[in-house]
Amino acid sequence: MNHVKAAAAINLAEKLAKFSEHWSPRVVAEMNDYQFKLVKLQGEFVWHEHKDTDEVFLVVRGEMQVGFRDRDVTIREGELFVVPRGVEHITRATRECHALIIEPRGVVNTGEAGGELTAQNDRWI
Repeated sequence: MNHVKAAAAINLAEKLAKFSEHWSPRVVAEMNDYQFKLVKLQGEFVWHEHKDTDEVFLVVRGEMQVGFRDRDVTIREGELFVVPRGVEHITRATRECHALIIEPRGVVNTGEAGGELTAQNDRWI
């Protein structure tokens, strides 16, 4: 891998400035089997679920929504939200939002839904 563990503090703003693609998470750190991934969201993602793991979204800049079949949850800058395992959801952001996703290594961003928004795993920045 092209990363160095514990070399220095990780500046999220500097890492976010290195890519512009939406819905394409970039790994910035690992802890045990968990990855910390920065992502830029804008527009609407796809309905999906993660059968084996919860998923954490921490909003670094902007605001996003996590939609469920019966409600929407808005997550604002400085807030985090845990999507429970096995619960179908969709993420969306009216304006570009920057978030940190925390989930186990190897989780596919679109779950079993697949499609053109499926991102490559283990893309470090």
